[in-house]
Amino acid sequence: MNPKKQTRRDFIKTATGSIAALSSFSIANADATNIKPFTFVQVCDTQLGFGGYEHDIESFKQTVKQINALKPDFVLVCGDLVNTADEKSFSDFNTIKAGLSMPCYCVAGNHDIGNTPSLQSLQFYSKAVDKQPNYSFDHKGAAFIIVNTQLWKAPLEVESERQDAWLKTTLEAAANKQSPVFIVGHYPLFLKTPDEEEEYMNLPLKKRKELLQLYETHGVVAVLGGHTHRLLINNYKGIQLVNGEATSRHFDERPLGFRLWHVDNQKSATHEFIALKEF
Repeated sequence: MNPKKQTRRDFIKTATGSIAALSSFSIANADATNIKPFTFVQVCDTQLGFGGYEHDIESFKQTVKQINALKPDFVLVCGDLVNTADEKSFSDFNTIKAGLSMPCYCVAGNHDIGNTPSLQSLQFYSKAVDKQPNYSFDHKGAAFIIVNTQLWKAPLEVESERQDAWLKTTLEAAANKQSPVFIVGHYPLFLKTPDEEEEYMNLPLKKRKELLQLYETHGVVAVLGGHTHRLLINNYKGIQLVNGEATSRHFDERPLGFRLWHVDNQKSATHEFIALKEF
């Protein structure tokens, strides 16, 4: 057992008019001041063109407006930035995103790089958003690791292996700093149970088990994603797995919107749903 391994107490509660999850975690041998209070927003599937191009443009603009009013530290967009990966849609996405008054970190989704990614689609995406599909950053004592789940759903020779090696190294570095880790991707690991069969919406079973074991032993406290176009909250051995509501179109009756996360210096994380006004 790694003496620096993080331990977690987690539970889910329902708040009036929204669903909120509270996840409390402690880090062995760590000073409570390592975690500074902050907030961030989880946006899912802006996917310009999926709910109607002009509709999605306006809903994304409204998302930016409401996020700016909340003044979080930063924003995460959990994949499927656009519905069709072309210059116009990425240009429109970037123009609206530029209206955010805080940093915004984007994730590659299957619509951004293709259901079967290639070196060309990865390069096109990186150029379009001016960022590689996998990277990490630290914020006020927490580590955020941005992963390209498409490389696990439809492996690409060399690139998938490269991401796996990078992920392990990055997780080890976070563990050495005793940082709670948030993994941010697109696909959910699973929909209902960790041992369910693979389908369109989840990751392959073998890779899923490998990742869950890796996350469990390296202090991961939450795995964030999109892709489902409906709210999905699961818990795996104290790790919260949250795939949030979209801003483009839903497969259920929930309103469009995003999730506001609160991380405090008592080492707890809560999140709440914020509905888009007039959508």
